Amino acid sequence: MRLVLLALVLLVSACATRGPVPVQSLPEARLESGTRGLSEPAIQAFSLVGTPYKWGGNTPDSGFDCSGLVVYVMHRALGARLPRTVEQMSRVGREVDAADRLPGDLVFFNTTGEGYSHVGIYIGQNRFVHAPTKGGTVRLESLLSGYWGPRVTGFRRVSAG
Repeated sequence: MRLVLLALVLLVSACATRGPVPVQSLPEARLESGTRGLSEPAIQAFSLVGTPYKWGGNTPDSGFDCSGLVVYVMHRALGARLPRTVEQMSRVGREVDAADRLPGDLVFFNTTGEGYSHVGIYIGQNRFVHAPTKGGTVRLESLLSGYWGPRVTGFRRVSAG
């Protein structure tokens, strides 16, 4: 199953076109020595693309909001127990420079004028998975888009619980 999901991620990223001209350009991450492809959180997150958005949701059956998706994926993939709010999550794990980000890292955004108001899971090639909005679904997006790129506030790496 993991190989199928990995193949799907690679296929989607190879065939995808870039969205609007980026307002902010993030360099592609350098891989740390010993890194082998996508991490488990990235694979788990990608497998949930298409799940309905639900404010306060935290399971595939009920739907997800952004923090519910991250809590679910990180617990399932790493056994990590994260706090439920984006602001609290922004203090967990360790901060990672944008150039050193890896699949499975958390990516934070300022969408409301507050430093940490939205969160997703970075899956590689400047793409992330998140649960963005009421009436929508969990989806794959580009960090280079005109909307998301300028709103990135940081990356964090969470270790196994």
